[in-house]
Amino acid sequence: MRVFLGLGSNLGDRVGYLAGALDGLRRLDPDLECSPVYETAPVGGPAGQGPYLNCVVRLETVLAPRALLAATRRLEADAGRTRAEHWGARTLDVDILLIDGEVIEDEVLVVPHPRLRERAFVLAPLEDLDPTRVPAGWRDALGGDTAVAQLVRRVEPCPLP
Repeated sequence: MRVFLGLGSNLGDRVGYLAGALDGLRRLDPDLECSPVYETAPVGGPAGQGPYLNCVVRLETVLAPRALLAATRRLEADAGRTRAEHWGARTLDVDILLIDGEVIEDEVLVVPHPRLRERAFVLAPLEDLDPTRVPAGWRDALGGDTAVAQLVRRVEPCPLP
């Protein structure tokens, strides 16, 4: 099944953490595709966090959704992620954004991601990979092109190792 994942990091070697996650995801799909990397201000959470680097990955996998979630959590753990503070700073965050043909809503996993439509840091890189996957008018819904340009800034190509 085709899956879209959002990756983010705002602690330590941000590019290195993204590259490490991509390397781990390549074990699931050697032909995965990755968007350019965007830098964004943190959304929600405690004050004083540094900016995030974000990208979106498209891959094909045979893993069931909850097995995929377990794989993403292992990648986060391998990067030293701790979950001490809700929406706090993190070395690596891996979110399941979309799974083709799947709608899931339970206490562990919600797909499509529940805040997908609200987050320019996911929508801009997702649009780079597959413009058909973003909601029509998403830029206008977030205040227009000028507002989106203030929220996200493309900084580098995908850091595939």
